[in-house]
Amino acid sequence: MSDFNGFYYPIVNASNSIVSPSTVHVKNTGLARFFKRYLLQEGISVFEWKIPESWDKNYFLYVLYVWGYIFILDTDRYGVIPQHGGLGGFNVFYAPRYGIITNPLFEKTYQPVIGEDCVLLRLEPDYKGLYDIIDYYGDLMALAAEAAGVNLLNSKLSFAFGAKNKAMAESFKKLYDNFASGEPAVFFDKNLLDDDNKLQVEMFNQDVGQNFITDKLLDVMRSIRCMFLTDIGIPNTNLYKASGVGEAEVAANNLETRSKCALWLAELKDGCQKVKDMFGVDISVEWRGELQSMMGGALDNERMGEHNRDL
Repeated sequence: MSDFNGFYYPIVNASNSIVSPSTVHVKNTGLARFFKRYLLQEGISVFEWKIPESWDKNYFLYVLYVWGYIFILDTDRYGVIPQHGGLGGFNVFYAPRYGIITNPLFEKTYQPVIGEDCVLLRLEPDYKGLYDIIDYYGDLMALAAEAAGVNLLNSKLSFAFGAKNKAMAESFKKLYDNFASGEPAVFFDKNLLDDDNKLQVEMFNQDVGQNFITDKLLDVMRSIRCMFLTDIGIPNTNLYKASGVGEAEVAANNLETRSKCALWLAELKDGCQKVKDMFGVDISVEWRGELQSMMGGALDNERMGEHNRDL
């Protein structure tokens, strides 16, 4: 195995695959950015936050959900505030030991020890945010939307005519205009007829109904969105509008969404408690109102099922 400047192809492939996985992407397009922006707002809407009024809520939420974590620290000039930053060092469990926090308005770079000088509020145990999920589903929705747009455009073509020369083509154009305008009687030159008294024209008729799949593509887009909503913790069974969906399916969907995001909520609640203990700052997070009732009902159904099985 060849080695050049300390790198060889398995290492290069492993490193590159983290940034550019081998899959289809439609990144850097306006359509993909549109869906990703929309999905990010959906993701942020899952939990309801209570934070100090002096904190910028948009900054706090977007750093936390996109970056995956945010530091809460006591600064010399601004007091206790949230800030994004890098992770540095590692402890005996190979977890980050301190933060590296810079800001143009800071007089110095802060390197607070996590758990002693600052709290690292994270969304997931692996310090990742939502954007990998958003990136994946945003790409899929953009591809489906692009396909739907192309299919709609192609559905405009219904007829094509072939004529012997330009003069005959112009005559057929006029003839079609008369038909399309709804004239009750249309007259034309007999020179347009062949020896069998038929129009000297070759017509190509495309069956647009057979090739029309826009409705199916729109269903695909709905399915992709439902998959995303399940991943971020929003029940979505009713979005299918299927007549055969009963209470059992709804409860199962609620449990699936709850199981995926209960881990996030547990991490965030633990971080909020650490902020309260270290700085005395009033900060909390819960399911958003309507989601809390759905998740609570799903949990009750799950417990009832376990109780019935025990009986």
